[in-house]
Amino acid sequence: MGQDRRKKPDRREDAAQQSGAAIEAAMQRGEIEVLFQPVFAAASGELIGAEALARWQHPEHVVIGGAELFEMAERAGIVGPLSRHVAKTALAAAACWDPELRMSLNVTAADLADPSFADSLAATIAEAGFACERLTIEITEQVLVANLEVSALQLQQLVERGIRIALDDFGAGFCNFRYLQRLPLQSLKLDASLIEGIDTSSRDLAVLRGILAMASALDLEVIAEGIEREEQLDAIAREGCMAWQGFLRAKPLTAAEFAEFARLQPFPASPPS
Repeated sequence: MGQDRRKKPDRREDAAQQSGAAIEAAMQRGEIEVLFQPVFAAASGELIGAEALARWQHPEHVVIGGAELFEMAERAGIVGPLSRHVAKTALAAAACWDPELRMSLNVTAADLADPSFADSLAATIAEAGFACERLTIEITEQVLVANLEVSALQLQQLVERGIRIALDDFGAGFCNFRYLQRLPLQSLKLDASLIEGIDTSSRDLAVLRGILAMASALDLEVIAEGIEREEQLDAIAREGCMAWQGFLRAKPLTAAEFAEFARLQPFPASPPS
């Protein structure tokens, strides 16, 4: 008897398709929400904005964080729709904030690989009534590794619209310094791993000082992530970091919680340059 050569179902493909369908349904039901991690000025402690973070409040009462959510979407081939949904939701919420507050939004490799990304994002910003000058796009090394030249071109189009660009999780990966040469960056966001020991280790503090010196030479602002102790905050303020975020003062907040949090906080009379 001849063997049946029909292709057997790929369980991984089936699982990815099911996940993709579930995520699309979750977006339609409003289960994919955006949280906001407050960002503060290091010198004054004033609230200057927030980073938008996605999460899925799964109907089975399991909260799926942004990293896992986007990994699921990537396997299912729906990163683009998910990214646009998160951007639209975040911008709609941020449009209601005081106009002095900024928002940071993460983008994916799929976003930067899309030739229409800059125009599409600009249209979403305009639809929300949010000023491009108040938006920072955050990118990671993983996002850039596929095609640096294409990424640089897309990011330059955003900069020309007034949007700022930050290199996120700096220090967590390989730290390819070519990124600093080729990309139109305005700021670096230091990974929490670089911040953890700056109040207890002279070596860690020396590394921070070296990064700050390099950033100053390149005219880049530095934002510290993962601040959880007052001693860490004192160190980054003393050494010259521009801003910080972390659980020391606030965990990620829902849109309503952030609006109330912002109402009770002091913030600058004019946005940071």
